[in-house]
Amino acid sequence: MDHDQLWQSALAEVELQISRPNFATWLKSSQLLSTEEGVALVALPNVFAKEWVEKKYCKIILGAIRAIDVSTKKVEFVVRNASAPVSAPRSRSSLPSAIGAEKTEKQLIFSEFKVDPATNLNPRYTFATFVVGSSNELAHAAAMAVVKEVGTKYNPLFIYGGTGLGKTHLIQAIGNEIKQLYRDNVRVKYVPSERFASEVVAALQTRRWNELKDKYRNVDVLIIDDIQFIGGKEKTEEEFFHTFNALYENSKQIIISSDRPPTAIPTLQERLRSRFQGGMIVDVNYPDYEMRMAIIKTKLQENGRLLTDDLVGVIADHVRKNIRELEGILNKIFFYQDTKGMTLTDELIKEIIDTTIQKPTKNITVPHVLKAVADFFEVSPADIVGRCRKREIVEPRQVSMYLLRDMLEMSYPFIGEKVGKRDHTTAIHACEKIAHEINKNASLNQKVLLIKDAIYKNA
Repeated sequence: MDHDQLWQSALAEVELQISRPNFATWLKSSQLLSTEEGVALVALPNVFAKEWVEKKYCKIILGAIRAIDVSTKKVEFVVRNASAPVSAPRSRSSLPSAIGAEKTEKQLIFSEFKVDPATNLNPRYTFATFVVGSSNELAHAAAMAVVKEVGTKYNPLFIYGGTGLGKTHLIQAIGNEIKQLYRDNVRVKYVPSERFASEVVAALQTRRWNELKDKYRNVDVLIIDDIQFIGGKEKTEEEFFHTFNALYENSKQIIISSDRPPTAIPTLQERLRSRFQGGMIVDVNYPDYEMRMAIIKTKLQENGRLLTDDLVGVIADHVRKNIRELEGILNKIFFYQDTKGMTLTDELIKEIIDTTIQKPTKNITVPHVLKAVADFFEVSPADIVGRCRKREIVEPRQVSMYLLRDMLEMSYPFIGEKVGKRDHTTAIHACEKIAHEINKNASLNQKVLLIKDAIYKNA
């Protein structure tokens, strides 16, 4: 594995620990230059980025690199502009010498991840690489309809769903497909909402409102990502409201993504919420087992890799929620294949998954689990631990037992004792039943994941 591959694997780990807007802002134009003498030398495009990353993310980056390469003991940062040579610390005698300088120079050229500067779209996000399944087929169908009838079909299109489920991929795929079909006849612009907010602040400071208006109101397709982040930002909401109206009244297409539906964004102005609700609202859910298998196989094909169906099944069975997490695990598996020459087994893959996905369970207690399950199913904790055998109580009870086993690794006798003083065989049956069903029942899988999120938030 070369420096670029190592850095991409490390970035996949870092991206799981910081917000996507911050990741894109501070680490998008970063590059790993060397990993010699136990020091990882990372280049950043300007002094401000260097100071910010050193202060905020140094420990996270070091941990991500060490998770892959344990020989790394320290991370150092240097400034590297696209047209300037690397300014490294003078004491580092291990920087590339004149031998092979041409090759080194090529390695140091900064990549902008091929993002189109005119549209902000990343060309790797296409419909061809988007895996469609039961959890996202409606959103995909709506996206395809928008491409065919830009500005007239489903306007605005509002796509919502949890983190790492492919919303950004889908909305950028719409933009890339429109550019491919209509060329320069349709002007497309993609922007994360946090960048839009920062541009509003800049326009306020410099009094360049006309430039901002021209930038976003003179397009045919505006794609804005993570709209929930503008909630509560009065000036940003006001400018987006007027931009929205200007585009909508001229039959220009508006595409929006969020981690929740408009009604669940509490700080959003009512006039914006009503406009979002006037279009097509579709959700992207957690992928079921078959879809996770398909996603893994697609990623393997993209990277020219092979894994047996059994090993793919192990990954799909243990990574149920976040596609971004799944990509990070695959990158780590590729690293093991390339550098350690280790034979991949069920046990090794499970170990990689366990060390990659952090499970913050130390503050979680039995009452946390029972309350979260009870709240979700709209029953009481007393019902769950009681003797009632009605179907509307049995499912929450079995889910509670499964979560106590899955999240807290409690013994079956202990679970039986805590959930109504039941026999341990009852706990075994409940846990095995739910574990089996969640791989076949997308609805149950969705319920379990949402309950887990509630438990983590409230613990």
